[in-house]
Amino acid sequence: MMEEEFEFGFSEDPKFSVERYEEMIRNQDQYFFDAQAFENIIDYYIEKNDPIKALQVVEYALSQHPFVSVFLVKQAQLFLVTNQLNKAFAALDKAETLEASDPDIYTLRGTIFEGLEQHAEALENYKKALEMSENRDEILLHIAYVYQNMADYESAVTYLKACLESNMENQEALYELAFCYDVLDKQEECIEFYKQYIDTEPYSYAAWYNLGNAYNKLNFFEKAIDAYDYAILIKENFSSAYFNKGNSLVNLDRYSEAIDVYKQTFEYEPPNGDTYCAIGECYEKLEQMDEARKYYKKAVKMDPEQADAWFGIGVTLDFEERFFESLHFYRKALELDDQNPDFWFAIADAQYKLKQLDESEKAYEKVVELNPIDIEAWLDYSSILFEQKKLARAIETIAEGIKTNPDAAELYYRMVAYLFADGQYAEALAFLEIALNTDPEKHHILFEYLPQLQENKVIIDVINRYTR
Repeated sequence: MMEEEFEFGFSEDPKFSVERYEEMIRNQDQYFFDAQAFENIIDYYIEKNDPIKALQVVEYALSQHPFVSVFLVKQAQLFLVTNQLNKAFAALDKAETLEASDPDIYTLRGTIFEGLEQHAEALENYKKALEMSENRDEILLHIAYVYQNMADYESAVTYLKACLESNMENQEALYELAFCYDVLDKQEECIEFYKQYIDTEPYSYAAWYNLGNAYNKLNFFEKAIDAYDYAILIKENFSSAYFNKGNSLVNLDRYSEAIDVYKQTFEYEPPNGDTYCAIGECYEKLEQMDEARKYYKKAVKMDPEQADAWFGIGVTLDFEERFFESLHFYRKALELDDQNPDFWFAIADAQYKLKQLDESEKAYEKVVELNPIDIEAWLDYSSILFEQKKLARAIETIAEGIKTNPDAAELYYRMVAYLFADGQYAEALAFLEIALNTDPEKHHILFEYLPQLQENKVIIDVINRYTR
């Protein structure tokens, strides 16, 4: 008896095609499906995230339609998903012999090469796809990504602009363009681009947002706030715009307003550790330490890896002169980020206040190692040595600080004090001349540190020469 063969056409409902296909598999039968019906069945399994079943359908489709290149492209796509790259390349080569003008072949091959970081081959295929495709913006975006991976951000900018010319609403290209301008440190150019873009697309919240970010980076905080306000006006639930607006307000020392704006993000997205921490910092700047601590604690409860929030708790306790407790939280922060000079500085300061001078000394040593341009750290570090009558080491430390900060008048004035204390008067006067040449206005810091030098006629005469 002959095996009965059923035919199912493209006019069928996709769901019906899938049901018939599954019925055929169950009955171990053989039905005929046209190419469109097969495409519908393959897409159904792809959407269900079942690449193995989708591949089985492709095999069956190719047995019935061996010269339809779209099935080979789908097969290559599924081989890529299942990490069978050699098979994916072979399927695409076969598809190319059947229909060399299909841009999907070159786009997919470009994607595989891009994943393998074979940039030249990826670009060659994407550019070939570009010649044939009507859907240009996605391919242009791919090309821009390859150039970014090659660290050729200028070329990436060119292709991202072309992508936006092809499709003004491509949000991804808008954000990537901002990223490239940032890496190239071309914020002015970035601002010009987004202003021109907004002239054409005034309701693009992404463009207003990226314009705000560019203004922020150039410290034009008022302009940044205006741009974020437009982004929020267009897209009310744009939580990132609220957060960045909060950051701009903080930079203008408008902490109360920043707190309100940060809290608005909670209306549109679940609270997170970063936002709680930012609110905590605002309350800390307002010296409302109980509120600050409350938000820092919320931050670490939500994200125990939030080093800045542990540090913030320490700062609030330090402010209340609870130095021993503050040390515990500074150390928690340090466990998460032991290369942060601010954490080491806070520890050094707390240990100094607790009269743990040896430990404080070691911590300051770490601060200046990690951040040799921190003038305050050099002054505090040498001061601890000076207080312990380690005069030679104090002088040595300030000399090191001067080496890395040759324009810091504060260090020269401090050196004058130490050299006088050590009886090296000629050297002290030589450094006083350098200090006064560097910044005569700061001479008062010499007397703040060693008030008795105000009685020294030689020093006063030298200072008068520079300040009268």
